[in-house]
Amino acid sequence: MNGLKHSNVAIFVPHNGCPHQCTFCNQKRITGQNNQPSGTDVIEAVEIARKSLGSKTKNAEIAFFGGSFTAIDRDYMTELLTAASPYVKSGEFYGIRLSTRPDAVDEEILGILKENCVTSIELGAQSMDNKVLALNKRGHTSEDVVNASELIHKYGFELGLQMMTGLYGSDTDTDIATAEKLAELEPATMRIYPTVVMKNTELCDLYMNGMYEPQELNSAVSLCAKLLLYFRERKISVIRLGLHDSRSLREGMAAGAFHPSFRELCESRIMYDNTVSLLEKNKITGGTVEFIVNPTSVSKFIGNRRGNIKALVDMGITAKVVQDGTLDRYEIKIKDIG
Repeated sequence: MNGLKHSNVAIFVPHNGCPHQCTFCNQKRITGQNNQPSGTDVIEAVEIARKSLGSKTKNAEIAFFGGSFTAIDRDYMTELLTAASPYVKSGEFYGIRLSTRPDAVDEEILGILKENCVTSIELGAQSMDNKVLALNKRGHTSEDVVNASELIHKYGFELGLQMMTGLYGSDTDTDIATAEKLAELEPATMRIYPTVVMKNTELCDLYMNGMYEPQELNSAVSLCAKLLLYFRERKISVIRLGLHDSRSLREGMAAGAFHPSFRELCESRIMYDNTVSLLEKNKITGGTVEFIVNPTSVSKFIGNRRGNIKALVDMGITAKVVQDGTLDRYEIKIKDIG
């Protein structure tokens, strides 16, 4: 894929193909959609995208999300792929992306996907701890994730992996271990979702009965900031951090580490931690300090609702921001110190 910004034409196939009911899952609330798309719906969505994206479609994928795509009825799956694949064969779109379960991948299905212009496959791993997977009734094991990932690499697809933090039975150490094991599988992309307790789920029952304590927002931000850096250091792109905000999600949410700008919070935490480290390294304990940051990171340096600036004031530091486009995303320097 070239250097242009990547985009998706997202088509949701809500809770279709899943043979299990996970403790945390209420896909219809999360996606805000109840209806299953037809081949005609796919064509309509892509045609709308063609008009809005223009020449940018060459860097866009038609993406099927929300269910276990390779586990749905084979005729229905073929209908959706048949509707989408001509746009890739013509060269207008880069490819087709889909998400599925680790135990719904085999050589036969990968051959079918290859024939229908699929380019990227994301696996909902969620955890690499078998106890956590069993407690949350995922119906697959960590070994299934490894096997499916190896097959996806073998067939030349781009591999994407998805994980959740704060699941029932999990903790910070377990989540970090999951991230490490997923990184070993060499995915091109990652999605990280702090667990949100949705109404009408088994997880909500556990929460209401005092058997499950949701991850607090601050704890989730602290952990996910570390995971974001961990994957970045390994050149694995985190393409989603936190659930997409929607009215349906908010109405269906009972508890959990949700924030509409969750990634921004995580990146602001990274910038704050880097700032404090820089101040400590240079033994600066007060006064006015000019911090140099990349222009794209100014808002992250300042923090949500100016939280980082206020925290620095509490430390006796008055911060002034100088922009320098040559700096890395999370890099910070102090003027006249370097």
